Amino acid sequence: MNTEQLLASITPQIYQRLLYAIETGRWPDGGKLTQEQRDSCMQAVMMYQAKHNENPDHMSIDQSGEIHIKSKMDMKKEWQINQGDAIFTTNPNQD
Repeated sequence: MNTEQLLASITPQIYQRLLYAIETGRWPDGGKLTQEQRDSCMQAVMMYQAKHNENPDHMSIDQSGEIHIKSKMDMKKEWQINQGDAIFTTNPNQD
């Protein structure tokens, strides 16, 4: 199977499974990856990102095939939570 055939066969769902396997070292069913499987998954994920990653995250591969690195300021802006958008608040002194 050549590279183009491989990329054509990777669906977004398969990409997510491969990404999960790389991040955790295990397949979604719990089986452990071998080093060879990890390396192969990493290559497939990087090729997929280079072709499909229109809005790259920090430290992912962009469509030009380069590693996309965001500055600390850009990351803070992206993750900043506005005061009115609090996820959870509590008052420990409240009965």
